[in-house]
Amino acid sequence: MRISVVIPVLHEGEHINDVLTALVVSANGRPYETIVVDADPAGGTITHIRDSRVVTLRAQKGRAKQMNEGAARATGEILLFLHGDTLLPADALAKIEKALVDESYVGGAFDLGIQNSRRIFQIISRCASLKHRLTRVPYGDQAIFMLRSYFQEMGGYPEIPLMEDIELMKRIKRKGWRIIILQDAVKTSSRKWDKDGVFYTILRNWMLQTLYLMGIPAEKLVQYYYKG
Repeated sequence: MRISVVIPVLHEGEHINDVLTALVVSANGRPYETIVVDADPAGGTITHIRDSRVVTLRAQKGRAKQMNEGAARATGEILLFLHGDTLLPADALAKIEKALVDESYVGGAFDLGIQNSRRIFQIISRCASLKHRLTRVPYGDQAIFMLRSYFQEMGGYPEIPLMEDIELMKRIKRKGWRIIILQDAVKTSSRKWDKDGVFYTILRNWMLQTLYLMGIPAEKLVQYYYKG
């Protein structure tokens, strides 16, 4: 099964080639397709990409819209949604393919890891991974993957400004479908915690997720997601 890797980006020019190089290493020789979807009308991230094999698109700002645009262009049987500040674990593509050989799963994600050696980030990663295994609701920075046929049947990501990953998983559950959380961990950047403060970020995210699950629309919550 061929995998299409969809990477939504905005102002990631400084890091995009590191992500693409890490993707090559994680693929370990397996063929795959890479689609980078830039929300910057000027294509600020796209202009930095050195690999001519990468398919590049522009889309309206909004991660869900960008991922849907990339998925619509994809040719692979499996869609892998990779954030522009996240690195995959070793042999990630092979592990995804192996997991989806089991037809009881429509998709999945990896455990969460954070690119920071501070003890607090190790605790955050472990707690988050335990939570996601119990709830089966992984977040976008865990590199969510899904069989394209099921993704299309659901109509893709809900195009809301926040919580699109949670809403996707809610819809999967309502259909009675199953996902798998792989034990290997991605490594996502700690910059959102570094910028806004670790404890503020944890509290904010927990409160926003709780309010969303209580029925508060993402359109009202998004203004509280960005500090300052």
